[in-house]
Amino acid sequence: MLAAKDRGHTSKDHGFLSDGVKLVGRLYRPQVEPAPVIVMAHGFSGAAEQLDAHACRFVAAGFAVFVFDHPGFGRSGGWPRQEVDPQKQIAAYRDAISAVSDLAAVRAEAIGIWGTSFSGGHVLATAAVDRRVKAAVAQVPFISGSKLMAGRTDAAALRALCAADKERRAGGAAPAVMPVTSDGSAPCALPGADAHAYFASTAGSQWINSVTLSTFDHIAAYEPAAAIAAIAPTPLLMIIATEDAVAPVAHAREAFAAAGEPKHLVEISGGHFDVYSGAKFERAVGAAIAFFEKYLV
Repeated sequence: MLAAKDRGHTSKDHGFLSDGVKLVGRLYRPQVEPAPVIVMAHGFSGAAEQLDAHACRFVAAGFAVFVFDHPGFGRSGGWPRQEVDPQKQIAAYRDAISAVSDLAAVRAEAIGIWGTSFSGGHVLATAAVDRRVKAAVAQVPFISGSKLMAGRTDAAALRALCAADKERRAGGAAPAVMPVTSDGSAPCALPGADAHAYFASTAGSQWINSVTLSTFDHIAAYEPAAAIAAIAPTPLLMIIATEDAVAPVAHAREAFAAAGEPKHLVEISGGHFDVYSGAKFERAVGAAIAFFEKYLV
């Protein structure tokens, strides 16, 4: 394992098993231990290293932080590579909670979870069933696969591609893939110049610009909103972007209305990727810190 001294705290790699697959994360340790811990994972197609700035802010506020790569992504094991499977990813969140609960550096009775974009949906699904979670933050969260796919102009073409790929895979072929983003010259999972610019600027060494076509089958069947009413009495913070078209803001507002108390909503002007940098990042991460300080400390 690697160890590093970083900005007043220490961090090192930490592996754990999920469904028999070795996943890899990084444990950030604050100066005062044992500490409340925040378990975090990257969004759609991402890698844990993209969340270093968030982790460093949380640990500077006195929290231990565990950020991991989902199965099939980054440094974690798992096959197929680059396949976004929400059920495997939710299981990974719960197994990550189990892994950190045994560490002397953390307070096992004070576990929070944080997720963004696609993993924001996982936070909703996980908090609804795992009472070890004492506070949950869903940032610009994915809410409804059926609604999202219904809003895509290429939904019918994607369904046809997925069906053909299933037949090929059943015959032993490798999974077909498509780009996550593009400059507009090719079909992709996340169309738009803002998505392309975000990944170009934050990708790091572990990000790969592809997802399997079967990813879209998983997305279409994934409905985190169905779980949101069961989160209470676990406290929930939802952070939304008022002009979000990637995880449509209307879906998030509707889901938040169905959540029980205690719940908190923070609205930040701008699009889906604006919360990852600049003043809007500061507002989003500041809101999450204040929320975790209220419910975990």
